[in-house]
Amino acid sequence: MGLETFAYPFLFVAIFVESFILVTLLSKPAREARARTLNTTIPTVAVIVPCWNEMTTLASTCESLLALEYPKEKLEIILVNDGSTDATSSVMQKFAHHPHVRIIHKENGGKHTALNAGIAATQAEIVGCLDADSFVEPDALREIVACFVDANVAAATAAMSVHRPNNILQYMQNAEYTFGISLRHSLSSLNGLYVTPGPFSFYRRSIVNELGGFRYGHQTEDMEMALRIQQAGYKIENAPRARVYTKAPDTLFKLIKQRTRWTSGFLRNILGEYRGLIGSYKHGTLGMLVLPSALLSIGSGIMLFSIVLFKIVQHASAAIEIRAGIPLSYAILPHGSFDWFYFPASVYLLLAFTTMLASFTLITIGKNISKTPGNLPFSIASYALLYAFIAPLWLIRATSDVARGKRRGWRY
Repeated sequence: MGLETFAYPFLFVAIFVESFILVTLLSKPAREARARTLNTTIPTVAVIVPCWNEMTTLASTCESLLALEYPKEKLEIILVNDGSTDATSSVMQKFAHHPHVRIIHKENGGKHTALNAGIAATQAEIVGCLDADSFVEPDALREIVACFVDANVAAATAAMSVHRPNNILQYMQNAEYTFGISLRHSLSSLNGLYVTPGPFSFYRRSIVNELGGFRYGHQTEDMEMALRIQQAGYKIENAPRARVYTKAPDTLFKLIKQRTRWTSGFLRNILGEYRGLIGSYKHGTLGMLVLPSALLSIGSGIMLFSIVLFKIVQHASAAIEIRAGIPLSYAILPHGSFDWFYFPASVYLLLAFTTMLASFTLITIGKNISKTPGNLPFSIASYALLYAFIAPLWLIRATSDVARGKRRGWRY
């Protein structure tokens, strides 16, 4: 029995989940969500921008909010300075003259305290968050507010992609985020979302207050709040045409730091206070499929990476042994024509190819349903070349941190 045999169950599960997502996108609830528009009832909205040392991007973020196509008398923008030590305060003051902008200064306490400060300062029916390094399309707010027609909807998420990717690593992330558009839209139709990302997620203020406001959540307050919403029996919706663009890490070091925080936060939340959601029939798709699959994906990502790494080393060692004593000039020259008959085909490669093809399909669908602009072919190529080799790095690091009880700061 080859080592690849251990990978088969994980690849089958991956194909099943991707097929499930594709089928769900064709379901009636998903189709109705894509056709949804804002009706005549327009609620009051407050967008909170928590800031900690965001002087380089805050102005552009504010300008994108001021350009939102939403009745100004029903829109409030709250900038919360969470104890910044740079020129963030000065940038905020440039927008102080706008009648719909409110500025709050407070001591540093973390993003969750900044959000709570903003919520306490408004009476808006719907409150949202926009990270200070993100930017929205003018029609995004109208798209996302339409999700709150159902009184049982506590939160809604947007369609997120990378803002102006300019290197191969950012293009890879853009493909990943576009895949996420399909994933969130599919799962929302089954109330299976477990995270409300910082870039332009919105909440019904009365329900947030009922649940006790935002918490630290192991540095993933957006995930903790989403899990608390699900635990309480409310719904989380998705607006696939509410486009928001966020700055993505431009180096491998920054990317691994960011994703380690996300993954370790997920593990600590879901294996801690919210472990009762795993396998919960009461919570439907979320408990029976989504959360178990998310946990399995972390383990399978590490395992498949280990198998691939082992096979590479094994084949490299064999090649070195076979070519020992053969002159290098002879070894590197081609000898005869290539015959596809001898290509090392296997069920393992077939499953891996099928999984990747399904991923490419979901990325394409995500781009189409959200109408997100950008260079999709280069993003997909970057994703195909890099993701399977980079993602395990943060999975291994995060899993190790959780197992050892190690906690890292927000930006290191």
